[in-house]
Amino acid sequence: MKTLGMLVGGGPAPGINGVIAAATIEARNRGMRVLGFYDGFKWLVRGDTSHVMELEIDEVSRIHFEGGSILRTSRENPTKSPDRLRNVVEALDKLGVSCLLTIGGDDTAFAAYRLSEVMKDRVALAHVPKTIDNDLPLPQEVATFGFTTACNLGKDIVQNLMEDAVTTNRWYFVTVMGRRAGHLALGIGGAAGATLTVIGEEFPEPTVPLQALVDILEGAIIKRRASGKGHGLAILSEGLADKLDPTDFGSVERDSYGNVRLSELVLGRVLKERVTESLRGRGIDVTIVAKDLGYELRCAPPGALDIQYCRSLGYWATRFLLDGQTEAMVTIQGGKMVPIPFREMLDLRTGKIRVRYVDIDSESYQTLRAYMIRLEAQDFETPGQVETLAHGGHLEQTEFVSRFGYLGNRRS
Repeated sequence: MKTLGMLVGGGPAPGINGVIAAATIEARNRGMRVLGFYDGFKWLVRGDTSHVMELEIDEVSRIHFEGGSILRTSRENPTKSPDRLRNVVEALDKLGVSCLLTIGGDDTAFAAYRLSEVMKDRVALAHVPKTIDNDLPLPQEVATFGFTTACNLGKDIVQNLMEDAVTTNRWYFVTVMGRRAGHLALGIGGAAGATLTVIGEEFPEPTVPLQALVDILEGAIIKRRASGKGHGLAILSEGLADKLDPTDFGSVERDSYGNVRLSELVLGRVLKERVTESLRGRGIDVTIVAKDLGYELRCAPPGALDIQYCRSLGYWATRFLLDGQTEAMVTIQGGKMVPIPFREMLDLRTGKIRVRYVDIDSESYQTLRAYMIRLEAQDFETPGQVETLAHGGHLEQTEFVSRFGYLGNRRS
């Protein structure tokens, strides 16, 4: 009897259990034994084969409604040393695993790729793209699973905060998960109609001065004040912190893949303090509340679209393996199963999995940008507008242009 093994790596995302269920049902219907490995690669890298769950159809037939992961998950990195990779291979051999299905984001995809190199012709391997960040190298119109559910729930949370902002006449700076790409921040901000959303893709330079973000946010507050409104909500992509000097935040922690733990950098709080200090220094009283948004989204029950999508991914990933294929990320594009070989996913410059960024030249981004309230080129070109804005910011016109004029020249 052939054996299918499954594990989940990285952060949770709505729909994981749907993939597990569909893969289990298809494999069992084909006469395979199915093993689920708890906590990603955590135990396998130690050669530990005891943290394993044998999966049956009756146990998984309704878990597609549930958030979280019945196999749990972890960020354990098997590629940190040859010994760790070898331990994984030996553990899989001991358990008789003939096919391995990994579910995860870019780090787990990279681990699957490296593992496939070591396991040549021994274990067939496929990866399913999971991340609310939506940043795996797929065509722009194809989302990673969990993204749509996270956007929808995030929209509801931000909508409530926007109502609170109106009621209490305050601002919210909401930092949204997304290590490298701003898809989730932009999706939530656009759906909720947030005052503005700032993402890392706006800044082509490798590093961004903290003052630039302070000026963008302060400029938006001034523009709202000039129109008679003292409230608003700004969405900040977590990945902005990755473009700042880490010393702006003090000491930093890293995960097993070497990534800075961005959630520990309190981006919103730092920006809140800088913007508040600048405005109050000119006699403008403003209340700003910093919040982080992301953990609330990851284990939500999946929506209907993600349920169907994940069941399809689990089914076809299993069929891919049973058909004797291997070493690819299994995707659904235009209703068809399209495997993307691991090597085609690599960024040749970094040797890691390519990142799909927000295309700020696209019509979809430009549409969302058009509805944001922030300082733009026309604000410095329209007669009388500079005077109005400078008055709202308690600045002389020359001071206002000197401080914020460069924002109008930024590529948008």
